[in-house]
Amino acid sequence: MFYTCGPNEAMVVSGFCRSPPLMIPGGRVFVIPCIQQIQRISLNTLTLNVRSDKVYTRHGVPISVTGIAQMKIQGQNKQMLSAACQMFMGKSEPEIAQIALETLEGHQRAIIAHLTVEEIYKDRKKFSEQVFKVASSDLVNMGISVVSYTLKDVHDDQDYLHSLGKARTAQVQKDARIGEANNKRDAVIREAHAMQEKVSAQYKNEIEMAKAQRDYELKKAAYDIEVNTKKAESEMAYQLQVAKTKQRIEEERMQIQVVERTQQIMLQEQEITRKEKELEAKVKKPAEAERYRLQKLAEAQRLKLIMEAEADAESIKIKGEAEAFAVEAKGRADAEQMAKKAEAFQQYKDGAMVDMLLEKLPLMAEEISKPLCEANKVTMVSSGDGEVGAAKLTGEVLDIMVRLPAAVEKLTGVKISQVTSRTG
Repeated sequence: MFYTCGPNEAMVVSGFCRSPPLMIPGGRVFVIPCIQQIQRISLNTLTLNVRSDKVYTRHGVPISVTGIAQMKIQGQNKQMLSAACQMFMGKSEPEIAQIALETLEGHQRAIIAHLTVEEIYKDRKKFSEQVFKVASSDLVNMGISVVSYTLKDVHDDQDYLHSLGKARTAQVQKDARIGEANNKRDAVIREAHAMQEKVSAQYKNEIEMAKAQRDYELKKAAYDIEVNTKKAESEMAYQLQVAKTKQRIEEERMQIQVVERTQQIMLQEQEITRKEKELEAKVKKPAEAERYRLQKLAEAQRLKLIMEAEADAESIKIKGEAEAFAVEAKGRADAEQMAKKAEAFQQYKDGAMVDMLLEKLPLMAEEISKPLCEANKVTMVSSGDGEVGAAKLTGEVLDIMVRLPAAVEKLTGVKISQVTSRTG
């Protein structure tokens, strides 16, 4: 059969197979009927009113002391629970409380007998600690632990405590009267000192006020001088700042003009560069392109001639023999023609030379003007006298042609004008 109990009690099972008995503080256990027995013991906290009446103290003064103690059987400690079961098993809570009360009262009486009334009355905490310490060590052997002990009341039937209170009250009253007199005396003294200090402070205050007025006047004068000086310096600084500002404005204006001039120069340079590029694009580039074209044409013509020459080489070789006779015949004809020219030159010596010269004049004029035809750009510089432009160029070419007869005369000794007049 199962039995259970709450945390405020313990079960003790004895009998068959239970030696020593099994103690269970709060829980359940299986008990075999008839051969095993179960008993219960309370673990509730017991509140004891420990009263000791007319106990004589160390000085023989009878007093009554009342204390409140809280105690309980300790169920978590197996040794204490075992001791409590041995001593209190089968007893009710009032019986257990009575046993603990008598034990605790005996210890309380013993401690009162070793102390004086003043020690108990004035230092209750010390008395409570002593009772708690002595009673705990004794009740532990019984399986009971003292949770707390507090001294509740101390009184006597002989008015001993009251007399102690009267003496203390009288002492307190005496000290109060003495303290009041001392306070009044000190108050009068302090009042006199305060009055003296007041008058002294008043005089010192007036002196300080006079000193402060003097210092104020001196500092005011010094401040006035400093203020006037600062005003003058400020006015001078203002004028100087105005002059500096005007100078800075003028410098800025000049700087602006310099920047504007620089910008104009840059614009002019850019315009010059633009015109140069424009001229290069309109004149130089086309001329270079034309020159390149002519070079390529000349190169093509040269290649063409080379190829034609290579092509004709074979035909010339083949025609060589056929033309040999023609060349020979032509040579004889040329020889005869040269002989006749020689005879003609011999007969018409000067006239023949002039005739040849006149035939070559157009070719000479062409060669003279040829460099001018190949020029890409001609720059004319004039001093202001004579013709300018194309007329100037053609005039110079004609001047060169006019000088040719003189050059022929120097080279050959023949005067063209005389020969033409004779032949005419």
